[in-house]
Amino acid sequence: MSPRDLVQRLRSRFGELVSEPVEFRGELTVTLANAERIVEVCEFAKASLGFEMLLDLSSVDNLGEDPRWTLVYELYSLAQRVHLRLKTSVSEERSELPTVSGVWRTADWHEREIYDMMGIRFRGHPDLRRILMWEGYPYFPLRKDFPLAGKPTELPDVAFTQPAPLEGGPFVTRPGGKDTIEREPRVRTPED
Repeated sequence: MSPRDLVQRLRSRFGELVSEPVEFRGELTVTLANAERIVEVCEFAKASLGFEMLLDLSSVDNLGEDPRWTLVYELYSLAQRVHLRLKTSVSEERSELPTVSGVWRTADWHEREIYDMMGIRFRGHPDLRRILMWEGYPYFPLRKDFPLAGKPTELPDVAFTQPAPLEGGPFVTRPGGKDTIEREPRVRTPED
């Protein structure tokens, strides 16, 4: 079955909820009008259309637009070798939608990363907590309103107590040595 046939089956099941497909470089994208029905659409795509894999789930920050966030679900059927991109949007006021981790287990970590970096919540997620930033971190670093220079923190520098020496060429590691200080990668002069 061709990708267009599968999309037409999806559209015949959900009607106007699923947009006409948009094709770009041989890939089809459909947009789901109501994010609250994402689980129902994904269950149908998996069970009836054979999209047994969720390759990726990502989010886009459309700062200044409403709805603010677009979520992009990359689906794939191994048996049919067909790829489908499913998009839906979430407003900044709501910033929450149902989890699809019950449909594809791999959604668990994808949704946690989106929560951690963008602040979008997934209702019904089995373990919605930060995956990259530490618990209690008050910001969402991939939002477009997050400053490029970062935000100040009260945590001391963890990696270095002094600036790492960058002048003088590449870092050189000495094999062997009596201790880790002697083996530590650093700029070395010929006398070292």
